[in-house]
Amino acid sequence: MNPEVKRSWEDFLNPEVMRPRLIAASIYVAGFEALKDVIVARIRDFFCVGFDESGDKIDPKYQADALARNRSPVYASLAWLRDMKAIDEEDMNTFDRLKACRNVLAHDLLATLSSQGLPVDFQKCLEDMVVLLRKIEVWWTTNVEIPTNQDFDGVAIDQGEIVPGSVLSMQLLMEVALGDEQRSRFYYDEFRKRAEGG
Repeated sequence: MNPEVKRSWEDFLNPEVMRPRLIAASIYVAGFEALKDVIVARIRDFFCVGFDESGDKIDPKYQADALARNRSPVYASLAWLRDMKAIDEEDMNTFDRLKACRNVLAHDLLATLSSQGLPVDFQKCLEDMVVLLRKIEVWWTTNVEIPTNQDFDGVAIDQGEIVPGSVLSMQLLMEVALGDEQRSRFYYDEFRKRAEGG
């Protein structure tokens, strides 16, 4: 048997190789979808002016100010964020790289899981995805949520101390699913102790 084919089948059939790849790919795809949702939904919610029995009422400015920038709601929203100085051109390029990695995982999963393995830049893309998610969420917190909440009037905010819920969720997911056994169980064990009053 061809050594390359043999190695591919060994990887595909070996649970110690296959499970971590499958879990990592799943986390990446889920994280990328969460990133896209934050990019689009935060802006849409910003333009929400109420709701009625048919759902949210969106200000017509949303179409003119945000969606008109690109046919894709995601890229239109990214352009809006860039113009608001929430992100820059480098972040736009990072998003394209993250999307390319996601497309390999989503559209060529079987080859990725067997012969090819995870993309060579997988770990960097995963880390960059969390960084971009945090950057966007912190921008919303410091430029929209805090200025419109009088509880924060006159309060100095250290952006480094802000940990958005979406980022915390991603970090927990990665540690629980991809961390070593001790770290993976830490949060579960702590949760159980606190839930049971211990």
